[in-house]
Amino acid sequence: MDDIDVPPFFICPISLEIMKDPVTVPTGITYDRESIEEWLFSGKKATCPVTKQVIADCELTPNHTLRRLIQSWCMLNASHGIERIPTPKPPISKAQIIKLLDDAKSPQQQIKCLKSLQSIASENATNKRCMESSGAVEFLASIVSNQDSSAAEGSLCYEFESIRPTDEALSILYNLQLSEASLRNLMGENGDFIVSLTRVMQRGSYKSRAYAVLLLKSMVEVVDPMQLPNLRPELFIELVGVLHDQISKQASKASLQFLASICPWGRNKIKAVGAGVVPVLIELLLDSSLERRACEMILTVLDAVCGCAEGRSELLDHGAGIAIVSKKILRVSQVASERAVRILLSISKFCATTKVLQEMQQLGVVAKLCLVLQVDCGFKTKERAREVLKLHARVWKNSTCVPSNLLPSYPA
Repeated sequence: MDDIDVPPFFICPISLEIMKDPVTVPTGITYDRESIEEWLFSGKKATCPVTKQVIADCELTPNHTLRRLIQSWCMLNASHGIERIPTPKPPISKAQIIKLLDDAKSPQQQIKCLKSLQSIASENATNKRCMESSGAVEFLASIVSNQDSSAAEGSLCYEFESIRPTDEALSILYNLQLSEASLRNLMGENGDFIVSLTRVMQRGSYKSRAYAVLLLKSMVEVVDPMQLPNLRPELFIELVGVLHDQISKQASKASLQFLASICPWGRNKIKAVGAGVVPVLIELLLDSSLERRACEMILTVLDAVCGCAEGRSELLDHGAGIAIVSKKILRVSQVASERAVRILLSISKFCATTKVLQEMQQLGVVAKLCLVLQVDCGFKTKERAREVLKLHARVWKNSTCVPSNLLPSYPA
């Protein structure tokens, strides 16, 4: 493009580029649709970037006059390398969404509606917000809740394609990137939708199970864990099943995040242990290809469940439990080291039998904790390592388990 002056009011205040689809927000400032949608919806900000005023209503009004001016200017300056800006496709209207939902009476019509909703949502963030405010969330949730009552949901054929309604509904619900208000409404006071998602995870396809746990993670992020309804043991069994089956990295990560959020509260840690989470977490830690963040999250959940006697017992019953936790200290990250030392402190405080203390000696745990005191790995981690060593100094300090070069580090 040649050196040419662009009228300043053609420039988006966010992207600082010529606007292709100018829209005006309630504060009267005009932005390019893509930029302001990303700011408001993906960034989840509720202020006008220019005026800093709070935008209560996120409705974006197309500025057709300005768009036509920009298009005309682009055509007049085509010889200078200015590209023509096509007329953008108008976003979906609320009335169109409502009609689409009202027409979805039969199973075949529902499938057609789901395919249309999927297409509409994929176009832009404005369409997603329009769907959210037009009853699409409730419609999609009802499909999930109704389908979970059948022992095995069948697939329906639509235009030669086999489609499972629950798969489609869950996929759309998750990809709508719902607002906090919609996620809270989905949760409900009694947690009925959590029960529906649990049933989906029990009977659904891998795809449905993955989207169910991703939605669960999104829902728990917007509520206080103490205000969660009483979670059924079946939910924990399914979350552990997702981890065991390794459906996808994204689903495993969501399961770990969900467990990390809820296990510290009430009897959730006991329910998680009862679902078999400890041996599954240990087996995951044994995977040499485990990513850093996944390792940190696994140790976080393991630390939470070791807050109860049942969790500590399960860790000790697994032949590789103490060994793999100790191995992660100083090998992954400061976060992983801190979580692993916390777990060892729980074991040292509440399960310090002669057999356990001997095992910790033989596995090099004592030497590793002495090493922690010598390196830079965080004040709290060092304090906990020092506490473990002090607790059992009578057994460990004069034993051969502490190398001579580390012996000066052993706390008095």
